Amino acid sequence: MKTREFWVLFFPSLLVMGALLVLPLVRTVQWSFEQVRYGVPGEFVGLANFVEALTDVRFGRAVLFTVSVTVVTTIILLVGGYIIATAVNRLTITRPLVLGIMLVSYVLPNLVGAVAFSWLFDDSFGGLANRIIEAFTGNQVLWFTDQVPNGILVIANTVWSMIPFAMLIILAGLQGVPSELKEAARIDGASSFQTHLHVIIPTIRGVLGFVTLITIMDVLRMFDNLIPLSPQAQSIGNESIMLYVYSVAFADGAQRLGLGSAINVLTILLILIMLIPFIRGIFKEAKAER
Repeated sequence: MKTREFWVLFFPSLLVMGALLVLPLVRTVQWSFEQVRYGVPGEFVGLANFVEALTDVRFGRAVLFTVSVTVVTTIILLVGGYIIATAVNRLTITRPLVLGIMLVSYVLPNLVGAVAFSWLFDDSFGGLANRIIEAFTGNQVLWFTDQVPNGILVIANTVWSMIPFAMLIILAGLQGVPSELKEAARIDGASSFQTHLHVIIPTIRGVLGFVTLITIMDVLRMFDNLIPLSPQAQSIGNESIMLYVYSVAFADGAQRLGLGSAINVLTILLILIMLIPFIRGIFKEAKAER
């Protein structure tokens, strides 16, 4: 492909990416150093927005809750996604049907899926899961007003909506594992568990790293699913970072765009910090394959 042809094909995409990603990012960084309200020119305040965010107890609780949900969800998705992918990989005729059923939770919009999921635990809408738990334990769980049960509810919904993605990516990786490696492990006397631990998992390490990257980025930005799942998020301490940003910058006429932008910048830094080990691993693997 000639250079001119390359730029003719590439420039429209570059223009769209710049308009949708680069310019908003530049404006966010700019506003993070300013006091900004709707219709009023920004006033430079230096690091005041960052200081206010970092000293706000509410922001600290939001970071703790978001990171905790992210870590727990990522672990569950990696383990559960691998187990389900291994089981699905053994299917033949029924595989398309199983995949189609599992993908329902993934293709649903987050808000719609979260509302439907919340009905399982809300007695006002039947609360099937809640009634089953109460029948076996004899206790009524306050899923929407108690911090720990509500956190479990949020994690369960996040896993339910994202596990099809993790399963599909891992399944693709499993199908790329050479059968010779598995046969050699079997001949050497390795058990099924040892084969997975020492042969298959190291072979698809890059795939697992990719699933981890996407999961961390998605869960750290969770927002809309908390609206039906955690209606009292602020009062019980289960407010996500993005929900906190929305409350500060937009809700109730707050209009504190400068503080909201500063929190967004801090969130980007948090995401980068959590992704550093995985990004380094991917680069090392890519360098080793050259």
